[in-house]
Amino acid sequence: MRVAVLGAGLVGNAIARDLARGAEFAVSVFDVAEGALARLAGTTGITTTRVDLADPREVAKAVASADMVVGAVPGHMGLATLRAVIDAGRDVVDISFFPEDPFLLDELAKAKGVRAVVDCGVAPGCSNLFLGRMEREFDSLERFLCLVGGLPTSRTWPWEYKAPFSPADVIEEYTRPARFIVHGTTVTRPALSEPELVDFPEVGTLEAFNTDGLRTLLTTVNVPNMVEKTMRYPGHIEKVRVLRESGFFGRSPVEVGGVPVRPLDLTSRLLFALWKLEPGEEDLTVMRLEAEGVRAGRRLRRRLDLLDRYDRASATTSMARTTGYTCTAGVRALARGLYTRKGIAPPEFLGRERACYDFIIADLAERGVVFRESEDELASA
Repeated sequence: MRVAVLGAGLVGNAIARDLARGAEFAVSVFDVAEGALARLAGTTGITTTRVDLADPREVAKAVASADMVVGAVPGHMGLATLRAVIDAGRDVVDISFFPEDPFLLDELAKAKGVRAVVDCGVAPGCSNLFLGRMEREFDSLERFLCLVGGLPTSRTWPWEYKAPFSPADVIEEYTRPARFIVHGTTVTRPALSEPELVDFPEVGTLEAFNTDGLRTLLTTVNVPNMVEKTMRYPGHIEKVRVLRESGFFGRSPVEVGGVPVRPLDLTSRLLFALWKLEPGEEDLTVMRLEAEGVRAGRRLRRRLDLLDRYDRASATTSMARTTGYTCTAGVRALARGLYTRKGIAPPEFLGRERACYDFIIADLAERGVVFRESEDELASA
């Protein structure tokens, strides 16, 4: 099967290498950055082509001979790129995490006969997959919680943080209002609000805060209480709040020496060097998912815990592993026909299919991304 990977960044690189292992897929990778493509040069089973993926016409050409497509472009390009892929009639698994509603493309995908899996990373992604499965296993669900964080193993002043993707995309997390479901009603709260300390074995105490990560879950599942929080080392968010409240994330230009400058652009440029993971620098991903509900008259809480670390053998970051390998598991699930519904499909739709859920979890485990599952009985309400 011929797979086109659009984007050769940190995660796109891991996706391409994983898909190229074995003889199942022939992988073509497209990106405008020659340096990113060069890191894949000479890899068995992979060809690379320099293409401006910001141009939908170039996207259409890139995917013309593909049987399936992976979208791994920056979020601001995501919707347009996905639209071009769907319009070309190609099945796609996407991790670009664009801010727009992916269901805007649902009618187009159905008309083109396309399976378009969106948000297929770790969170959103595995979190959605889990909740979709719990919908089927519980008679009713009362509560869903997602706590997730990607962190450097080494805590270095001043930020104690490194970004596995563009600082601008991280800043978007810190500025976009967070939407939750509380008692069946959608509520909006500021990003970075309601911090709480959470203890994780082998990691220590982390600080969780509100972010807008539920995305499609706000409308696709019926759970009266849902919240997602991002985690960092304690103290990080206070520094971010100082920048935000001081205007450093502003999008309106200010004049500096007669030159208009967007504060966000300057801040992103300065933070890029501080937040960039250097080659060989180790990171970890920590996640906790909880679903509470009723099954056979008993109130239960199901939990998945994940602690994933940098893979020294392949020099692959944990965030690239957990995000990228969820995506490649989605590609394999579609290739095997484990999910057949046409249209836009967030991972909760895949989770509702038992065979699809089990396959993706097992595929991740084969690559060392292992979720620990537990279940507790709760007191009756």
